[in-house]
Amino acid sequence: MITSGFKLQTAPIQQHLVAQRQRINSIDFLRGLVMVIMALDHVRDFFHVEAMTGDPTDLATTTPWLFFTRWITHFCAPVFVFLAGTSAFLAGQRKTKKELSLFLLKRGFWLVLVEMIVITLGWRFDPLYHLFILQVIWAIGMSMVFLGIMVRLPLPVIFAVGFAIVFGHNLLDGLEAERSGKVGLLWDIFHRSRFSFHPIAPNRGFILIYALGPWAGVMMLGYCFGWLYRKGSDLMARKKTLLALGLSAIISFIILRYINQYGDPAPWSVQRNGIYTVLSFLNTTKYPPSLLYLMMTLGPAILFLYFFERMESRFAKFFITFGRVPFFFYVIHIYFIHLLCLITFFASGYGTKDIVSQTPFLFRPPDLGFNLWIVYGIWLMVVFLLYPLCHWYEKIKMSNKHWILSYL
Repeated sequence: MITSGFKLQTAPIQQHLVAQRQRINSIDFLRGLVMVIMALDHVRDFFHVEAMTGDPTDLATTTPWLFFTRWITHFCAPVFVFLAGTSAFLAGQRKTKKELSLFLLKRGFWLVLVEMIVITLGWRFDPLYHLFILQVIWAIGMSMVFLGIMVRLPLPVIFAVGFAIVFGHNLLDGLEAERSGKVGLLWDIFHRSRFSFHPIAPNRGFILIYALGPWAGVMMLGYCFGWLYRKGSDLMARKKTLLALGLSAIISFIILRYINQYGDPAPWSVQRNGIYTVLSFLNTTKYPPSLLYLMMTLGPAILFLYFFERMESRFAKFFITFGRVPFFFYVIHIYFIHLLCLITFFASGYGTKDIVSQTPFLFRPPDLGFNLWIVYGIWLMVVFLLYPLCHWYEKIKMSNKHWILSYL
């Protein structure tokens, strides 16, 4: 009885250790870091005084620090989508192609449903759903659906398709310009998706923010990238490849951006001083993600994996916790930030007549907000207050392998 009791008690510990061995800390570290940075952008949306009335990347009105606050968050979506593809490859190490395909299809459609019902509600606080917001989770979900169809193909074919999409989709910019931006719904879904509104009923509609085409290409490349982390892979060979890939992407970005001929619909130009000229050089297009935008963000991300292959510090473990529960953190941080905004709304003297305003979010009037330093303070508070919840959920995922947790 004592022996069997001991086995029952140690079983969860053994499962936890096995789960830890199956994780790749450098990937979780990078994913967690970009999740925390992402929260800064969302806090800025709800709390910066100019978030609803200005553009932090408009060089005519922005400041270098405000530009940087927005620019650093550009790394989040590409890394998030790219590593989602990598995670799909690693999950496929334990599944047959048929099982992986079915899993990606189901999880992809599940993420689209969550985006429309759960995450839209968090952004809007509108239980009547007058507006559906289709952004990064929608893009990841549908990209998983496409990947789920393609995983049965040889890896070189998936790479070729992903490469062609990422490196070639900016060729369509000229066709769009010739039509003066007047494109159909399918074009908008797959290529443009630049905050365009599409009505579905009186006083109801959806807004497209993330274009499926280029983001699906990013996920395909991320899936192929996972091959570097396959079972039995050589550490030193992987590090050499990571260094070569990261440097190649960064150097290619610098060269193509300097030439100013292809890779981004918004060319850079000399500005009023050197600092703003550098900002112009870095001001690449996210909606839809241009080739140069993706090179600028994914190149340093891959170098990060090279430098932090074996990072085991307490600093790294803090971010690893967020990186192991990214979807959980994504959902709860949106609700938490919006709840703080609601409290600020009433504390600032606004009333029920101000709940619906000229911004996409309820309880967020255009003139509500603070300076950038307070925004940074709120961001740090959000991150540290949500850490215990994420740590708790991480332990649940590590000690429990119920199938439902793979969808959360």
